[in-house]
Amino acid sequence: MPRKESKPDPSKQLMIKTKACQRLIRESEYYEMEALQNEQKLQQMKDENRDPYDVKKFQEVLSESYMMIPDSVCRRDKAVADLNDFLAALEKEGEISEELNASEWMSEAKKILRESGLAGAHSEEETGSEVVETSVVDLKEGEAF
Repeated sequence: MPRKESKPDPSKQLMIKTKACQRLIRESEYYEMEALQNEQKLQQMKDENRDPYDVKKFQEVLSESYMMIPDSVCRRDKAVADLNDFLAALEKEGEISEELNASEWMSEAKKILRESGLAGAHSEEETGSEVVETSVVDLKEGEAF
């Protein structure tokens, strides 16, 4: 007997997407840190006049570390964009309840989006922007403001 199609729980989806973003952010930071550490170790090996074969092999290790950075950054950016799209869709559909909005995962998601620079689409209180009223009292008929 096939299962009945049901709409996924937004709070569960938010938790999954937020955790994925957190993991990918940590992973990309780790790869960048590893590359820096390997650069230092390679320089130390050169300074100590280590065996050229060892230096060459460690340069290969360093190049592999560099190859991992763009891939991890791309996956991180894709996950963050997916989280941003998910929150925008929830907001558009009006599915953000008070409980979901006050949840720990929503605050984590907003923090991730703020830190990544994608916090523009959700609410005025998140971005700090405010609506400014323009006074039309002093305008004359047909004058543009």
